Amino acid sequence: MVEFSSVGKESKRMKVHNVNLKISAVRPEQYPDEGYPEVALVGRSNVGKSSLINRLINRKSYARTSSQPGKTQTLNFYDVESMLYLVDVPGYGYAKVSKAEREKWGRMIETYLVQREPLRGVVSLIDGRHEPTELDVQMVEFLQYYNLPVLLVATKIDKIPRSKWNKVEKDIKKKIKLNDEDKLVLFSATQKIGDDIVWDWIEEKING
Repeated sequence: MVEFSSVGKESKRMKVHNVNLKISAVRPEQYPDEGYPEVALVGRSNVGKSSLINRLINRKSYARTSSQPGKTQTLNFYDVESMLYLVDVPGYGYAKVSKAEREKWGRMIETYLVQREPLRGVVSLIDGRHEPTELDVQMVEFLQYYNLPVLLVATKIDKIPRSKWNKVEKDIKKKIKLNDEDKLVLFSATQKIGDDIVWDWIEEKING
């Protein structure tokens, strides 16, 4: 199912006043232990995870953004209102890091996604301007294999004419097979499109 939201739409989502980068972790023993529900954000390097996080927490540049893909090398746990953690997962698919480094990141990410008990769902980001890559497909299949709820977010949708959004949806769904309970959302940080739907999904998962 695909969902749209109107540009500038007033959201009834959670109002975020307090947010804190609790820890940047690489090992399970470093993960927070408060037991708050968690939602992870995954995607290729430079797909816009930090921009989505900043939009969700209503900050301009709180989450780490970088013009250098592959810079984020840790699991960044953002404490939102002492109610949940948004977890920024290192981007995948960046070719300029060594194979050994990519394998290390892969093990870290897999350990978190497979073993983390408070994890309630995963927001998987893809670049809406392009066909999903094989790595994008593999990530969603991995999440589905472990029965993790998935919200697929197509970013940078403002770069595409609205008249072509339905085609974007169809092209994505041809490449990535979503389960009936999974959703596809078109998102733009600059135009404030889709963030309210992302929040609705997050609240559904953490309160379910």
